[in-house]
Amino acid sequence: MGEQKLAKPKSRFRQFLSTLGPGITTGAADDDPSGIATYSQTGAQFGYGQLWTALYMLPFMTAVQEACARIGIVTGKGIAAVVKEHYSKGVLYAVVWLVVIANTINIGADIGAMAAAAQLIVPAPLIVLTLLFTVVILLLEIFTNYRVYAKILKWLAFTLLAYPITVFIVHQPWATVLKATVVPHFELSFAFLFIITGVLGTTISPYMFFWEASQEVEEEKAAHLIKNGKPKIGWVYIKRMRVDNTVGMVFSEITTWSIILVGATVLHASGVTDVKTAADAAKALEPLVKTFPHAGFLAKLIFSVGIIGLGMLAVPVLSGSAAYAVSDALNWKASLNLKLKRAHGFYGVITIATLIGLIINFVGIDPVKALVYAAVLNGVAAVPLLFIIVRIASSEKIMGEYKSGWLSNTLLWFTFIAMGAAAVAMFFTIGK
Repeated sequence: MGEQKLAKPKSRFRQFLSTLGPGITTGAADDDPSGIATYSQTGAQFGYGQLWTALYMLPFMTAVQEACARIGIVTGKGIAAVVKEHYSKGVLYAVVWLVVIANTINIGADIGAMAAAAQLIVPAPLIVLTLLFTVVILLLEIFTNYRVYAKILKWLAFTLLAYPITVFIVHQPWATVLKATVVPHFELSFAFLFIITGVLGTTISPYMFFWEASQEVEEEKAAHLIKNGKPKIGWVYIKRMRVDNTVGMVFSEITTWSIILVGATVLHASGVTDVKTAADAAKALEPLVKTFPHAGFLAKLIFSVGIIGLGMLAVPVLSGSAAYAVSDALNWKASLNLKLKRAHGFYGVITIATLIGLIINFVGIDPVKALVYAAVLNGVAAVPLLFIIVRIASSEKIMGEYKSGWLSNTLLWFTFIAMGAAAVAMFFTIGK
């Protein structure tokens, strides 16, 4: 009897782990190199001034990703396929082009950041490292089972724990931190609104919308839940998705809060207000290893491994979500579990988007700055895409009994309005 009682908690824990899938992957990919750079810059430039964004974005980020996942589960199709079925070609092409352009630029910025981070520990030319990472990512994405690949890379995502750990190693003015976390602070300046648009854009990103919806469809196909083109699901399946999604988004936002806080306490407090290079960003982790000799190198090593690992997880998500969007629009076979010979168009989009992203690194833009610019672009591109997602998720014709309820609708519309307002205010304050 005693052995049976001891076995139950383990069984429940395993059952909980089995519910984690697209949501936790999306949450991990959300804290990609673009996110780390943007959050570090936020903390360095404005101190605790934007710490509140991590708390207030959580319910909206969770609602948006839940809606995207629900669309995929209920329809058995990616977002672009649903748009194609229920909206005009003009809307379809606008949606697809927005995600492809935003993702391609983000891919370029992430590859550049991976190379810049690698340079901190490997004395190799930037061009060699960018080419190396591009080739490795394409080979793994095209010729390796993505489930196996993603499981390996998820372990590298644990390097993000370096930031929450550093939060509690460094002396924090906790009363100030708590107030900054709960009480919103605004500045009507272009610099403030530029960064806050980037924070919103790298947290609530277009690629996440398409990725999570398509991965839910992949999960249904793997479980043979789609019969005659229609998924056979119930509310229990939706509830499992919501647990997965919530866990992924909470993990993501705790990391976001920690990166901004470490940037504020370590960088801003020491006079570093502009993160110009990967080495600048790595300094935020020096307190974590200050008791060791060569603390600077160890901080760079931890930072580099995190950027590289998350980049190798995020770039396939970026190129994959673009490929899903294009393939859904053009009725191509689309799945990372298909071999190259069965999905030429799908893998063609992945390859082209990744190669164009590589080329972006040779136009003379600083890799770290490119990450912040990519985040801001995502913040602008997300606005029209959110409008479409809100309309689809709340449509009884498309979603039936699984359409958005009043709480989901309220959160989704508020997210659309807030992100739209941030983007408009940013453009309005240019030059001020």
